Amino acid sequence: MKKLPISIVLVLLASVSYSQETKLKATVDPSVIAKGEYLARAGDCIACHTAPEGRTFAGGRAMPTPFGTLYTSNITPDAQTGIGKWSADDFYKTMPDGRFPDGGLLYPAMPFASYTKVTRADSDAIYAYLQTVEPVSQKDREHELSFPYNNRSLVLGWRTLFFREGEFRPNEDKSEEWNRGAYLVEGLGHCGMCHTPINALGGSSDSEAFKGGLIPMQNWYAPSLTSNKEAGLGDWSIKDITDLLQKGVSARGAVYGPMADVVYNSLQYLSDEDTKAMAVYLKSIAQDSPEPPSSRLPRSESSLLISLGKTVYDGQCASCHGSKGEGRPPHYPPLAANQSIQMESAVNAIRMVLNGGYAPGTKGNPMPHGMPPFAVTLSDNEVAAVVSYIRTSWGNRGTTVSADEANELRKAPLQ
Repeated sequence: MKKLPISIVLVLLASVSYSQETKLKATVDPSVIAKGEYLARAGDCIACHTAPEGRTFAGGRAMPTPFGTLYTSNITPDAQTGIGKWSADDFYKTMPDGRFPDGGLLYPAMPFASYTKVTRADSDAIYAYLQTVEPVSQKDREHELSFPYNNRSLVLGWRTLFFREGEFRPNEDKSEEWNRGAYLVEGLGHCGMCHTPINALGGSSDSEAFKGGLIPMQNWYAPSLTSNKEAGLGDWSIKDITDLLQKGVSARGAVYGPMADVVYNSLQYLSDEDTKAMAVYLKSIAQDSPEPPSSRLPRSESSLLISLGKTVYDGQCASCHGSKGEGRPPHYPPLAANQSIQMESAVNAIRMVLNGGYAPGTKGNPMPHGMPPFAVTLSDNEVAAVVSYIRTSWGNRGTTVSADEANELRKAPLQ
């Protein structure tokens, strides 16, 4: 029997894949697929399941953790290396329960503790959409975890301690809009993955929900969403909140670091209605907070820092952010009365001075202004001084920082 040329075989295989996709599109209501695409955006699936320079949803993205490096999985409809053979039931088992179709356990870097709140209808819509994306033949990469964390059965213990399975249940005392916002923030948006502090076992508790914490291995601080002294939005207008979520900038400030990626990949694509619902919910969970602690530095050292900091600020920062920290929003955010400047953790402020950065390019802010890095031009003492000056001037109630803190972040790898 004469063998077919490899080029013809590849064309036939592609035709089979195309016909499968066409068949699915023909049997599934297009509105369900469109809904699934929207929900996949809301869940920011692309951020984890697409490696830098990689194929969309083909996985392989490295996820550094304190326990080793995890690599995300291929969720394209490739039959051999992706989820092409999965049923909607299989997919739903993974989303809210954190298990593979064969019952195997997922590591909790996959936010199934949040996705457990996702409804079956929304899970099915996401599944229908993923079955229509381009299939990519790419085997999942083995995780690189240290002992004993490479023993996947230990996840059973983690689940016992920290996982509570259950679909989102609306609060009957709240509005439909509030409940929609809660569903998006607590469930699909999995905001708690960053904004809730985690313990040494990588777990968190409901009592600490959204109270902020350092993002492991990334050297960025995810501020508290409940504290009005951090990112609590109790005194923000709904428009300021929605602008920040959709555009990445508002009259109150701008997003940088990991949050900029969230806005770029996910939040800018949400509808005005869903963005407003999230804003209503986020505004409602903000609480009054105690005043920040006093400076950890001796008074004399603190005074010298502030004096040097003003000199650095006047020479390097005032031309954009104003002599009194008033800024020029939305291009240059204000520093006076800016909650992100005054947080108990100064990590983000130090990172921005050292490394600079851009707000995300979005539909509402397609040409964002950026901040240059000063790591080369400023010493550790100067970085600490200017951050201390910004955190304590114009009515800001932050604390001073030390040169050692600046040096520690200067040496830390960028994520």
